[in-house]
Amino acid sequence: MSAVSIWTPGDGEVQIGAAQIQTRILELGAQITKDYAGKNPHLICVLNGAYHFMSDLTRAIELPLTIDFLAVSSYGTQTKTSGEVKLIKDLSLPLHDMDVILVEDIVDTGLTMNYLLGYLGGRGPASLKVAALLSKPARRKVEVPVDYLGFTIPDAYVYGYGLDRAHLDRNIPFISSIKAG
Repeated sequence: MSAVSIWTPGDGEVQIGAAQIQTRILELGAQITKDYAGKNPHLICVLNGAYHFMSDLTRAIELPLTIDFLAVSSYGTQTKTSGEVKLIKDLSLPLHDMDVILVEDIVDTGLTMNYLLGYLGGRGPASLKVAALLSKPARRKVEVPVDYLGFTIPDAYVYGYGLDRAHLDRNIPFISSIKAG
């Protein structure tokens, strides 16, 4: 019996292949390794969408590191943000004097990232930077820093590689989008 692919790219303009994603993550890992030489970065994954990115990124960083997870919601099952950020799962470890890298799947309006940077910054880390797989600057309502960026994309609803469509399609190994209209 031969393997059959059940996934096909969507009909939108954003199409980032699995190999392209992995190549970029290796580049980001090398940059973080260089920037944090002699340090032990603490990576925080924003669940659920960033878990594939976080997993691959941690393997691409050639330093001792620690990890933690938090979860927020501003979408629910909708395709547009409500604008209200709700903390669903908090961190397990203290951040005081740690070099923190917040790992996010996508920076869209900037509202969630702005909330998280304020929230985590209040916990006294030595440094706080952002790694995001995707950024949609056309939708930005609040400017936020993205120190390690995978890809800049146009305003489109994207899914795959951890990003979902109503809780489905997170396991697709590439990123695709739905045509607007």
